[in-house]
Amino acid sequence: MKQGKSKKEKRRMFLITFLIISLSAFLIKSVFSDWVQIMNNNKQIHSLTMQKKQLLDEEASLKSEVTKLENPEYVARYAREKYLYSMPDEIIIRSN
Repeated sequence: MKQGKSKKEKRRMFLITFLIISLSAFLIKSVFSDWVQIMNNNKQIHSLTMQKKQLLDEEASLKSEVTKLENPEYVARYAREKYLYSMPDEIIIRSN
C-alpha cells in the first residue's frame, strides 16, 4: 500500500501548480492590458472622426463663403450690412 505522496512528488506538484498559476496570471494581465489599449484606441478613433466631421463641415462653409465673396454684389451688400458702409446716396439706419 502506498501511504501518500512523497516529499519529492509534493514539491513537483507545487512547482507545476505555481508555474500554471503564474503563466495564467501573466496571460490574463497581458489580455487585459491589450483590451484596455483597444478601448483607448476606439475612443481616440471616435474623437478623431468627430473632429474630422467638424473640419469637413467648416471647410464646406468656408468654400461656400469664398464662392459668395467672388460675387461683387454680395461683397458690397456684406460690407454695407457688416461694417455699415453706405453708397453716396444711402442713409444708414441702425436697429437694435
